[in-house]
Amino acid sequence: MDHVTRLVVEIHVPLTPATAAANGDYQYPWIDEVEDHLAALEEAGELEVLDDGEEVGDEYVFFVTGRPEQQLLRGASRVAARDGVPAGAYAVVSTDDSGEVGAGRRVDLPV
Repeated sequence: MDHVTRLVVEIHVPLTPATAAANGDYQYPWIDEVEDHLAALEEAGELEVLDDGEEVGDEYVFFVTGRPEQQLLRGASRVAARDGVPAGAYAVVSTDDSGEVGAGRRVDLPV
């Protein structure tokens, strides 16, 4: 069976520790909060979470797919606007066969 290329929106968030995190506390609680938020959006049928998020350089990247580009970018904007998510998040529009994270068209958030 042939692979059908799917649109992917990568949500890139600067890997910045939470300001309220004390010494010894988990420094990135916003990662879990974003994953929970994306899971809720997936359950509501607004998007699909493609893979687990991953640390790429000095950013944490979440991957969403399964809907038209504008709908995925709206979801990415909602992530960027969440309390506790570090400033400077952006999206990259790509495909699931690009082979490289960040290889695509950059879109500033919110859109």
